[in-house]
Amino acid sequence: MRVRDVMTHDVVTVPPGSSARDAGALLAAKGFTMLPVVDGGGRLVGVVTEVDALRGRLSLDPRTLVRGEPARHDPAPARTVEGVMSPPDAVVTPEVDLAVLARRMVDADARSAAVVSAGRLVGVVTRRDLLRVISREDRDLAAEVRRRLGLYAGRHRWTVSVTDGRVSIVDAMDDPEDRHIVSVLVGAVPGVVDVAFPESRHAVTGHD
Repeated sequence: MRVRDVMTHDVVTVPPGSSARDAGALLAAKGFTMLPVVDGGGRLVGVVTEVDALRGRLSLDPRTLVRGEPARHDPAPARTVEGVMSPPDAVVTPEVDLAVLARRMVDADARSAAVVSAGRLVGVVTRRDLLRVISREDRDLAAEVRRRLGLYAGRHRWTVSVTDGRVSIVDAMDDPEDRHIVSVLVGAVPGVVDVAFPESRHAVTGHD
């Protein structure tokens, strides 16, 4: 399974010169984990996260200064996105294996990843996208597996069952060459964690 299979293509972005305050409002209103920042050519130049949008924006309530302490005057926050944006925690291409991206995001504690092709932003993947993949219902996976196998060589040749994302396939013809192709087709279904041919006379093929 590749990043391109799960990424969001229609991404909301902001330009570097736009208002940092407006970017924060957009994050709050849409519930986004971050906003990609792109230049006029569509190239990714940074991201605005919730932390970036919050930094330096809240002043101390003067009512807390009950003992006459002098008010602290922090530097004024940047007004534009360019002044608050940060480098993205994770950047990948559409062809990267989804398992590789998941490890990168976990290691970096990243909530989202920007997807680029030739330097241009083409999508975004979030933790929520990854969670949707691993939590697909077995019946939905089985239906998708049967659909793909039907497109490949007819619906009635294979018997398919799915348990906890692990697909078991009985091949009526027991053809090792076809079985390799089938394992690739089925292993690419989002949510499938393993493919096996338990009643085959040949070796079992697994995908993790």
